[in-house]
Amino acid sequence: MDPGKCQGHARCYGLAPELFDVDDYGLATAVGDGLVPPELEGKARLAIANCPEYAIEEV
Repeated sequence: MDPGKCQGHARCYGLAPELFDVDDYGLATAVGDGLVPPELEGKARLAIANCPEYAIEEV
């Protein structure tokens, strides 16, 4: 995740609160070390697809 690209829409958090945290302004960060457990991969891909700034990337 590139926090510098985040504009605070918080779509990622709305779709996958297990994977993202947001501050008081809606700016998101990845929870933990950013690694996604296999059972949450679908939610992670949904968050990637819904980020208007392309701040989330799959590695």
